[in-house]
Amino acid sequence: MTTLSEVYRNDPMTDHHIIPLDFDSIDGVPESHTWPPFDEPLNKIQTCDLPDSLIPVIDLTNSKAMNLIGQACETWGMFQVINHGVPSDLVKKIESESQRLFALPTHEKCRVLRSTGGATGYGSARISPFFDKGMWHEGFTIMGSCVDDAKVLWPHDFQRFCDTMDAYQNQMKQLTQKLLLMIFQTLDVTQEEIDWAISTHDSQSALQLNSYPSCPNPSHALGLAPHTDSLLLTLLHQGGINGLEFFVEGLGWRQVYVVDGAFVVNIGDLLHIFSNTKFPIVSHRAVVNQSKHRISVAYFHGPPVESRVAPSAKFQNPCFKSLLVKEYLSLKSKHFYEALSLIRS
Repeated sequence: MTTLSEVYRNDPMTDHHIIPLDFDSIDGVPESHTWPPFDEPLNKIQTCDLPDSLIPVIDLTNSKAMNLIGQACETWGMFQVINHGVPSDLVKKIESESQRLFALPTHEKCRVLRSTGGATGYGSARISPFFDKGMWHEGFTIMGSCVDDAKVLWPHDFQRFCDTMDAYQNQMKQLTQKLLLMIFQTLDVTQEEIDWAISTHDSQSALQLNSYPSCPNPSHALGLAPHTDSLLLTLLHQGGINGLEFFVEGLGWRQVYVVDGAFVVNIGDLLHIFSNTKFPIVSHRAVVNQSKHRISVAYFHGPPVESRVAPSAKFQNPCFKSLLVKEYLSLKSKHFYEALSLIRS
């Protein structure tokens, strides 16, 4: 069985695009990471009489939760969930362990630097090659077990980190399957298609720890450049500090405000394809601030990479061609924004 990690191995990156800045050794934003002032005309729209947050916050104990999720998927491609059942102490533990990781000196973190053909370990975002400027970000990617990397970082104290990551991934998998089941029920699709999305054996996932250090000039730096997520569904813990923004046509960039105890859920490319564009994909980015170091944790869930993705059989006029999941991921790795247009019917 081909894994997600093996798929990304086929599209190697250069060291230049993998190694993050040594944030401890600089006191300004270098030219390599200085972005031009962005979106000033769009940001002016924020002075209009608009709600503070457009993204729905859905209580999963609400009897109408499934319908509310379906509406949010159709309208925004994004929502937040509360009362989701993930223990708050586990969320605090993953915050603590993420902070422990990113607090290490840069030369220590680089001992587990992602290889040019690798998908896991420490490094810059995989979208880096598509942009001329670097991002004010460092990350650590986990697909499955993180024991080998953790032993390098903490030879005598690695188990706590691994146990926390494993427990969190297990909770995220359960919550993702619950959410996908509700989403697919709103689409009224077949049981076979539901099984494809929430396969308990061959589904693929990744856990991404993100660090956005405080920035001396946040108006000229960007944490993560605009992008869409590639798999079915993403669950994000914002970490208590605002920084996530999403793009709304006609409104510009809008902030996804932190809601205590909530996870941000957004539609990925594969679910956009499966829904035959009924569910929009949302372009999002991360901004940085001058005083606070922000840490977030993202969980990405996808179907077996050897399976096929296509619009559900319920749609009579499919917008996309059918192809293997791994073929789409390879297209995204090479063509980024243009990947979806390349598979249009």
